[in-house]
Amino acid sequence: MTTTLELAERYRDEVIALRRALHQVPEYDLQLPNTQQLILEALDGLDLEITLGKELSSVTAVLRGGKGPGPVVLLRGDMDALPVTERVDVPFASTHPGLMHACGHDLHAAGLVGAAKILHDLRDELAGDVVFMFQPGEETTGGAPIMIREGVLEASGRRVDSAYCLHVQSAGDPLGVWSSRPGPLMAAADQLNVRVVGAGAHGSEPHNGKDPIPVACEIVGALQTMVTRQFDVFDPVVLTVGRIAGGTKENIIPDDVVFEATVRTFSAETRAKVADSSIRLIENLAAAHGLTAEAHYRIGYPVTVNDEAEYLFARQAIVDLFGPERFRERAHAECGAEDMSYVLNEVPGAYVNLSACGADDWHAAADNHSPLADFDDSVLPDGAALLAELALRRLARG
Repeated sequence: MTTTLELAERYRDEVIALRRALHQVPEYDLQLPNTQQLILEALDGLDLEITLGKELSSVTAVLRGGKGPGPVVLLRGDMDALPVTERVDVPFASTHPGLMHACGHDLHAAGLVGAAKILHDLRDELAGDVVFMFQPGEETTGGAPIMIREGVLEASGRRVDSAYCLHVQSAGDPLGVWSSRPGPLMAAADQLNVRVVGAGAHGSEPHNGKDPIPVACEIVGALQTMVTRQFDVFDPVVLTVGRIAGGTKENIIPDDVVFEATVRTFSAETRAKVADSSIRLIENLAAAHGLTAEAHYRIGYPVTVNDEAEYLFARQAIVDLFGPERFRERAHAECGAEDMSYVLNEVPGAYVNLSACGADDWHAAADNHSPLADFDDSVLPDGAALLAELALRRLARG
């Protein structure tokens, strides 16, 4: 039987051409009509059952295995871009001003098409079905929960048994190196929105008002102390205030100040505790100064967790295909967030990273989300081969 690596090489030029076409037409959020059309054209001619999203421009494709009913495997690739102005000098640069595939989702989508082509060639050997999940909205409101609501996990008629995906990096490891870890891989990402309400006055007479600016500043500092004194360092919390605004002129005390923070956690218990503790601290500290505070803790993406058995399964596939020297087990989870977490909350699976950093100095290369992020698409056949191999082995496992 032809191997997944051999088939991936057969489709190398096709998937690289698709990636570059996608890179030129980056689209944002949930509606990606140009991207969706390119994916449909790339899948045309394959014996797939295709469903399009209703609330978003998703594509769900089901491949029926030739060895009869069996397990169902889901392979996911996200497709959306970022509101970033590209500064990479390539002939296939973005033609959509202010938008860029700065996180490599063009590689993910093209690699998933490659996996679909490989598995279509091997369909007579598949002891079950494969669901290909082409997903918008990872960077924004979360396309994964919408696709779950629209039935992606039951697209084959039977619920998915395992789910896998990969994410490319533009820095951090040498080209072609895979990495992952068991258990928590990425953080939950929540948002804390605060309005400190005082009373305006002239800056020369602060005693005649209730100045919200120093109180807001004190709250920001106290939140950092809360993180270091109320939470276990081995179950970390990262709380970063990224926006603060108030006032119109240097000699006018404003009525209010607003600030917004991102909160990253790695366990359900700590996530719940930080929500309660932060709201209590904000409201009580404002009250101690005779002011009020309106604080809202908004739940975002959950923790991305690799099932331990599925992680070991994926790691073994990587080692078998590419050799042990091309795999690195991550010592720690990272504080980025991912909406693949919604799928992995429902289905055991594994999320792995692949370095697409072509720079000699991969430590200093521009990282994902940078306008200078540069992804070497020579890794695309490897990504397609691994996704196909995971599906093939998982279905054979029964």
